[in-house]
Amino acid sequence: MSIDVRTAAPGPRPGPGSDPTDPRPKPKPSMSAAAGISHETGWSVGDRVGLVAAWVCGISLCVVAASIVLFMAWKGIQFLHLDMLTTSPEASLDQSKTGGFLDPLVGTLLLTVIGIAFAVPTGVAIAVWLTEYGRPSGLARLVESGVEIVAGTPSIVLAIFGLLVFQQSFMGIFSFTAEGGAVFGRSFLTAGAMMALIALPLVIGSTREALNTIPRHVREASYALGKDKASTIRRVLLPSARSGIATGATLGMGRICGDTAIVVILLGASMQTTPESGFLGLFRGTGSTLTSYVYNNSPAGEGNAPDKAYAAAFVLLMIVILLNFVVSLIGKRNKPQWN
Repeated sequence: MSIDVRTAAPGPRPGPGSDPTDPRPKPKPSMSAAAGISHETGWSVGDRVGLVAAWVCGISLCVVAASIVLFMAWKGIQFLHLDMLTTSPEASLDQSKTGGFLDPLVGTLLLTVIGIAFAVPTGVAIAVWLTEYGRPSGLARLVESGVEIVAGTPSIVLAIFGLLVFQQSFMGIFSFTAEGGAVFGRSFLTAGAMMALIALPLVIGSTREALNTIPRHVREASYALGKDKASTIRRVLLPSARSGIATGATLGMGRICGDTAIVVILLGASMQTTPESGFLGLFRGTGSTLTSYVYNNSPAGEGNAPDKAYAAAFVLLMIVILLNFVVSLIGKRNKPQWN
């Protein structure tokens, strides 16, 4: 007697939900299926359009940036000469005859140093307090709002506010003062103090971001070794946040180099640097920067020297590009590897 044993052909097992009597729960539709994206056909039309639009925007931005650099390089190299970097401009508005832009170049560097010297200690102190203390909470929120307001305030408004403050008689030690005792409120110190407000939000933001990336166990390890909070901040956190602080300071320097409104109102925008007599004479004097020099000699200004404007603009652009390169270099180096 033989028994006929037949085996079923292998095939896909019925999944849950294919049999109405199957007690297993039905699978939920995937997010791609709910969004209308088919695995067989790839991305939907809307996704493809969005991707193309993103590519177009990114490439357009690169084209615009490259066009600016190439145009200014072509014009700058064409008109830039060594004597422009070593001679001072004429005292008059008309710059078409002789003279370079040594004084505006020195004024740019001096104003940047003053502004960043005010901004970095103040910004780091505010960032440390907001990140590590933040008490009382109401005051911390008020300070954060103040930083956002300063970051969004136009520089011309800051310049007018600075002129109002530094024109007071008791502020005469910091600015240009006439023989009769009238305080004009214009000097490298007053302009640098207002420039510090431009760089301050950048320093605060970069420092807070660097402090927030430090894990909590690093702080706890310092406390376990007997260090108090102040010592932990000074010896552990701030050295670990050096790259963030340097990045914020470099970005702030770029903002200071490119501002014009504060220079015109609080520095005088004179072609030559005019130091005051006595203590801090150079810092209490008036002068100009490359931005005001470029504006005065541009086709829209009264200097009647567009070739010098192109040369000075090229030098200013190279300074800003160098600062951006330094930011990228700092970001790649000195990154702590936390385990």
